[in-house]
Amino acid sequence: MAGLGSIGKRHLENLTKILEKRRVKYRIDALRCSRTALQEKWNHIISRQYYHVNELPDDYDIIFVTNPTSLHYDTIKNTAGKTKHMFIEKPVFDSTAYSIKGLHLKERGIYYVACPLRHKKIMQYIKQNITVHEKIISARVISTSYLPSWRKGVDYRTVYSAKKDLGGGVTKDLIHEWDYVIYLFGEPDRVNHIKGHMSNLEIDSDDLSIYMARYPDMLLEMHLDYIGHKTERILQMFTNSRRIDADFISDTICEYENNELINRMEFPKEDCYINELEYFLDCIEKMQGTMNTIADAYDTLKIALTEE
Repeated sequence: MAGLGSIGKRHLENLTKILEKRRVKYRIDALRCSRTALQEKWNHIISRQYYHVNELPDDYDIIFVTNPTSLHYDTIKNTAGKTKHMFIEKPVFDSTAYSIKGLHLKERGIYYVACPLRHKKIMQYIKQNITVHEKIISARVISTSYLPSWRKGVDYRTVYSAKKDLGGGVTKDLIHEWDYVIYLFGEPDRVNHIKGHMSNLEIDSDDLSIYMARYPDMLLEMHLDYIGHKTERILQMFTNSRRIDADFISDTICEYENNELINRMEFPKEDCYINELEYFLDCIEKMQGTMNTIADAYDTLKIALTEE
């Protein structure tokens, strides 16, 4: 585990549960920047802690890159020769100024960049039953939340999301939205983008990001923010005959015609992070390619970072 912040610990906990369920023997080490003592819960799981990449052994099966986004490229480059496969937290990099060839990845390595929303049953339903069969002429994407309420007891000003130099900011942090949009609709022909730090939050990263995108036969608008006081993650799709609302927090889909609700579907509550790790380990066991490679994620990042 290269990085043991909140997302690293989440993956670590999920990974041990899955491996134990599969009866797979494991040893997990940690590459850390901080020398702060870990809680006993994590010390019980971690075999060895390292503080410099050169100290790492050269025979890992998997390295999880879960440190701040600004460190991803160098971490991948410096550990590519020490592991067979990699799981990389989103976004893949913090800018579009990198060369994938410079990473010297292994030809037979499995490299996957996190896209947990794709592993929700509601997302699979939309992919298989709506976007394939419906002519969608307009779509609206909203992801809004209030950064200070993300983690109870944690000063929001100290987290990586608040710090531009670590790769924080709503544009990169909420790249989940562009990931699933491209997954469902493909890449747009043209994107207009405006962003900024508009609120009184004490951060130096952007807290509001708005896009307009054109497809051959569809327009899409996207709103991302850290300043909403009501958490929402919604995809609205408009056809000639009705509107379809997908709520990724309540896991419901509602369809409307003439101001009337004509259909409502509920999907089971699930942990998409567990689903994602199950999928990743399956890809390794079967030695099959993943749905979101480093190159795929880099293309998505280029769209998300479209300049004004």
